[in-house]
Amino acid sequence: MATLLVINAGSSSLKFSGYESDEGEPRLQFRGLLEGIGDAPHFVARDPAGAVLTERRWPTSTRLSHDAAFDVLREWLDAHVGVGALAAVGHRVVHGGSRFAAPVRVDQDVLRELEELVSLAPLHQPHNLAIIRAVAAREPDLPQVACFDTAFHRTMPEVAQRFALPRALHDAGIRRYGFHGLSYEYIARRLRDLDPAAAAGRVVVAHLGAGASLAALRAGKSVDTTMSFTALDGVPMGTRSGALDPGVLLYLLQQRRMSPERLTQLLYHESGLLGVSGISSDMRELEVSTDARAREAIELFVYRIAREVGALAAILGGLDALVFTAGIGENSPGIRRRVCNEMCWLGVTIDADHNAAHRAVISAPASAIKVMVIPTDEERMIALHTRAVLG
Repeated sequence: MATLLVINAGSSSLKFSGYESDEGEPRLQFRGLLEGIGDAPHFVARDPAGAVLTERRWPTSTRLSHDAAFDVLREWLDAHVGVGALAAVGHRVVHGGSRFAAPVRVDQDVLRELEELVSLAPLHQPHNLAIIRAVAAREPDLPQVACFDTAFHRTMPEVAQRFALPRALHDAGIRRYGFHGLSYEYIARRLRDLDPAAAAGRVVVAHLGAGASLAALRAGKSVDTTMSFTALDGVPMGTRSGALDPGVLLYLLQQRRMSPERLTQLLYHESGLLGVSGISSDMRELEVSTDARAREAIELFVYRIAREVGALAAILGGLDALVFTAGIGENSPGIRRRVCNEMCWLGVTIDADHNAAHRAVISAPASAIKVMVIPTDEERMIALHTRAVLG
């Protein structure tokens, strides 16, 4: 049985999963993670039920490159799936710019174009491309497909893509792109199965995790989203600031004499929940903390989400459903409850027991808007795209 390998490469981790390449809904064969690539690597692979198939740890002093990380993965695949069993590799690539509005098979020309977008997604794009190069160097004949987090948002109307900047800058590519598109695309697809009426209507999806954003969908298509030119915009995140007055950046550059490198570190790695709380970027730690700063970070997170839900509802001309997804959205009843409490003016009421139990529908029967919790599955979406691109 041929296998479609899905890879999501980060700066220090390599998430992977394998799917049977038959027609129909992709069937998961395995999934796993190689984390700590830069320091004390840890490899674990699991079967579809979550049982550990293989686990391996390296000494603390060990450092792996992305090339070496793929060698570890390939060795495991040969032993557990079979030599020559791979049919293709699908990759999550964060930024496709204005050029790539759909998944594409990777060749050297595509890779060169994607490298030009590294400055727009410096946390993710270099590592996404590093693993593509590693695979190509070792398996030059193995088809690879790039699936973009920005592509789903290419349906946004032109007015939603614009900044109020000179037209020449817009034409040069400085525009609102949006991210988390693979997650939103999966939720839109899943919603068609769970609630066709809601899927055909006006929906706000809240993808709340270490990276967080919201998107407005009309009939399953993106019409607006909170992230824009980069994955810094919108609501506060684990370590990212979210939206800022551009004057703050000018002040930090001119008055505080911050270098661009220092400003990048501040906005991407030292802000968000971590910056406000001074404690942690992990919502789980903040929710159990008794520190007032943790409470302030949570309040700001909820406040900004509620404000964006209201703004997106206005863009949609009303709201039929609100969907929570991703790590915080799927697993934190407290955050869902707080956000929904701020939505009372829209007629949102939730069932406390259903919310605590992580039910698929957590709104009360009398709620004017259906509120749902739908686990996302970006890897499955990548598998579907990879198979479609390769025919």
